Amino acid sequence: MPDLAINDLRLRLGDHEILKGLSLKVPAGAVVALLGPSGSGKTTLLRAIAGLEVPHAGSIAIGDRVFFDAARKIDLPAEQRGLGLVFQSYALWPHRTVFDNVAYGLKLRNTPAAEIKTRVGKTLSQIGLGALAERYPHQLSGGQQQRVAIARALVYQPPLLLLDEPLSNLDAKLREEARAWLRTLIGELGISAIHVTHDQTEAMAIADRIVLLDAGTVAQEGVPTALYNEPENLFTAEFMGSNNRLEGVLVDAADGRATFDIYGERITGQARAPKAAGAQATGIIRIESVRCTEEPGPNRLRMQFKTQMYLGERWELVFSTGDLTVRTYAHSPVSPGKHFIEFPPDALWVF
Repeated sequence: MPDLAINDLRLRLGDHEILKGLSLKVPAGAVVALLGPSGSGKTTLLRAIAGLEVPHAGSIAIGDRVFFDAARKIDLPAEQRGLGLVFQSYALWPHRTVFDNVAYGLKLRNTPAAEIKTRVGKTLSQIGLGALAERYPHQLSGGQQQRVAIARALVYQPPLLLLDEPLSNLDAKLREEARAWLRTLIGELGISAIHVTHDQTEAMAIADRIVLLDAGTVAQEGVPTALYNEPENLFTAEFMGSNNRLEGVLVDAADGRATFDIYGERITGQARAPKAAGAQATGIIRIESVRCTEEPGPNRLRMQFKTQMYLGERWELVFSTGDLTVRTYAHSPVSPGKHFIEFPPDALWVF
């Protein structure tokens, strides 16, 4: 199975440039998540790959098979690309059975009846719905309807599966179960997939690689652990994880370390952007990396306790000083008053 290659793709809607020279590669058999805030171009990129949007520059190809090339004036229609597409809305025919919903596209392609029966039966078995072939969509749960929509995309045996936020209509608990099931299914089938989501936890759980988009460009691309633990820029650092943001004035930067002043205290972290002393600096640190202590020390601020929230497996604590608010986690509640909040240097990124 060849790789999907997208080169210098540009797409505008009216006067608004949505994709701005975007390039990426989806390795054969890999699951790639397109992650980013609303308006970053995730769904537009997916629709361009599917043939539902027409870029004005760039190219899209799987191996030697070119789907789109603006320079060569090639634009294969969606039905000729043979890709599996699962929409956010499952778009099932309410008056057709599960079997007929999955078989519909094959019938349009004049596939022989015997082959339709075999392929639909096999696909429904793969997703665990073999016994529900004669039911109608209204007789299924939301999770089962989602599986039918995925089966309808898989029955073509596509080289690439395109998933446009397929779990967003499920409740939180079912969504967690569905992402585990979906990740397992894609792995067992050994197909390539592009999964659009705005949920970073979902992206990290399902994908082999994440492409983080920012206003139509790639902010960072890599394995989930790289984006979470080694952000290359402020946008990635803030978007991934749950964070605290510290603003201050840079005092010194040398040997990969940066020290900045916050309310008269020197706080040191990893230097992630070249800046001169006196410049404004922004520190980003994950909530789980911040520590609440009772003693003064390096990289600590004395802050006022504001409130705490019980999350089941831990407590979330909120502290403040001036206009700075900091959140952290603890295994037990803390007493009211002032505490020292520590920002470990190796976990603090300074931009």
